[in-house]
Amino acid sequence: MMKTKYFRVIIVILFAIGIAYLCRSFVFASYVVDGESMEPTLEDRDLLMVNKVIYSLKDVDQFDVIVFHANKQEDYVKRVIGLPGDRIAYKNDVLYVNGEHVEEPFLHAFVKASHTMPHTTDFDLEEKTGETKVPEGQLFVMGDNREDSLDSRSIGFISIEQIVGKVGIRYWPLSHATFSFGE
Repeated sequence: MMKTKYFRVIIVILFAIGIAYLCRSFVFASYVVDGESMEPTLEDRDLLMVNKVIYSLKDVDQFDVIVFHANKQEDYVKRVIGLPGDRIAYKNDVLYVNGEHVEEPFLHAFVKASHTMPHTTDFDLEEKTGETKVPEGQLFVMGDNREDSLDSRSIGFISIEQIVGKVGIRYWPLSHATFSFGE
């Protein structure tokens, strides 16, 4: 009778470990922020949980914070600014998408604290990429720390296929735990 009880406990523990492994391998991934390009939203060495299946269920949205394969060795975390078909421009620290002014509320704290103006240097998509619109299957991404970010302004568009997933949770440090980065 005691053996049966222990056997059941061991089976439950092994099942839980198996489920956790499957979730970790196929549904979620843990990432460490490396650098300052997403400050103040994300800081160097923050620990993130990335949802790897969300974009199988829905499309990428403007301002999603994503992790993508920048190359074979590195993954970057950036914010989606332009979707396929979008025309992007910055003038006087204001984002224009398809000719319309678009608010970036996630930048307000950084802009207030920044001593440098403008926060985002003026540019248009054609000047940075040679394209007038974001091509089909591509995204234009930028770091929130516009003064110190290696992003689509220099590396060009990223393919939707390069996306690892959407940042869903910052779980470390606990004092800065956050569950949403879309706005």
